[in-house]
Amino acid sequence: MTKQSSPKPHNPVDPEITQIHALSFGQAADLYDTARPTYPTEALRWGFGDNPIDIVDVGAGTGLLTRGLIAMGHRVTVVEPDRQMLDKLIAVTRGLTAHHHGNAEALPLPDAYADAVTAGQAYHWFDPDRALPQIKRVLRPGGHFVPMWNVRDESVDWVKRLSDIVGSSAAELTAGLASAPGYFAPYFDDPELKLFRHEKPLTPEGLVRLVKSRSYYLTASLQRQKEIMAGVSDLLANHPLLAGRDEFAMPYLTHVFRLRRG
Repeated sequence: MTKQSSPKPHNPVDPEITQIHALSFGQAADLYDTARPTYPTEALRWGFGDNPIDIVDVGAGTGLLTRGLIAMGHRVTVVEPDRQMLDKLIAVTRGLTAHHHGNAEALPLPDAYADAVTAGQAYHWFDPDRALPQIKRVLRPGGHFVPMWNVRDESVDWVKRLSDIVGSSAAELTAGLASAPGYFAPYFDDPELKLFRHEKPLTPEGLVRLVKSRSYYLTASLQRQKEIMAGVSDLLANHPLLAGRDEFAMPYLTHVFRLRRG
């Protein structure tokens, strides 16, 4: 009898490439913190509820998700593998419960530590076979794993053309795959998924900064970086929804997955 294939791989890119991209952001920590979008409050409310709980934010970056959770009253511990990103997070974030330099595959936390574990724009960098058991281990009975991604809304023409220039990231690919049955098995049940629309106001320079904060730009050759910037400049100068405008909005769909322990 032929064994049926799983909906995995969880991570749609080569593990070695993943590692290079995952640790590319520290060199641009300030840029990342100002250029990237935050997460809508209604998405956080759906993922975690209104009552304060203990949350671990894994791959927390510079704290864009962390600060939203703290603002809602949650008690947040962060784990981040990039020292420069973690230093930036600590410098600009008030009210942290704790912070750790570490990774998802070996969480430096005790068993049953948290009511929820989250990963904002980060799960696609994890090794799922090592990270998912760790995430399950630090969750209390009844706890949830809540990975989420901000994904550009390519139903808007200029956004689709931007994607044609810069390509799809591992984040966007994984957000599209993660709802497949068995994707997080056997550690977690199939997720509930909800999408939330929101926008980030941008200037032309802000769009350039956003592109420069992405791993595909940070790890590209100098020639490829020049090609990307030329394409973005052409888009800004010639697309009818962008040309001559001092400000516009980048539309996003926030994908929020809520998973129970399997």
